[in-house]
Amino acid sequence: MRYELYYWPTIQGRGEFVRLALEESGASYIDIARGLEEAGAGVPAMLELLDGEMVERPPFAPPFMKTGELMLGQTANILQYLGQRHRLAPTSEAGRLWVHELQLTLCDFVDEIHDTHHPIDGSLYYEDQRKEARRRTAKFLELRAPKYLGYFERVLERNQSSGTHLVGARLSYADLSLFQVVDGLRYAMPRAMKRLEEEIPRVVGLHGHVASRVRVRDYLASDRRIAFNEGGVFRYYKELDGA
Repeated sequence: MRYELYYWPTIQGRGEFVRLALEESGASYIDIARGLEEAGAGVPAMLELLDGEMVERPPFAPPFMKTGELMLGQTANILQYLGQRHRLAPTSEAGRLWVHELQLTLCDFVDEIHDTHHPIDGSLYYEDQRKEARRRTAKFLELRAPKYLGYFERVLERNQSSGTHLVGARLSYADLSLFQVVDGLRYAMPRAMKRLEEEIPRVVGLHGHVASRVRVRDYLASDRRIAFNEGGVFRYYKELDGA
């Protein structure tokens, strides 16, 4: 089965959570918007599906994924689908729902991370809301980041089956997503994260465990992994690091 992933070609963004699941599972996929326009790929191919009148169930926004006649949008929804088909989620209903719940919480966390540098409106430049961003980030680092990271630390502590996985004894897509959040925060707020990580040793351990997995390690070292940059969710602005 080959998957077609549709996401912006120059940023990791929310599409990276899907990429990590596809890479870890060894699935065959094409990152359509990063392909050549003359070959029928590129951003125009993505926009055609977003805006095309012939699409019966159009996705709201990237990322979305197509496999056969099926098209799925929303990061957590895509990951739920992949998790069931590539052993990245438990087999029990309760386990699958728990992983999905954790992923939805991570999606909420990512939204709040994005809003540190764009607290007023995503369509405005960062420079147009710098003052508000500093204020938002100060509260984020004081209250929200410790709350989210502390929550996942407790989840890891209470998982009696494993010390390095959020759910059960096997890797799940929620583990991959938590890895990406920690990796992104280390890029965006390295000084603040150094302080925060002192209170979350299990989360730090999970990040190291995921990074050492063969397929993830190879992906991170490849040109398929887009570098963090100031166009994505995780952005480095010196004045926000430890604001």
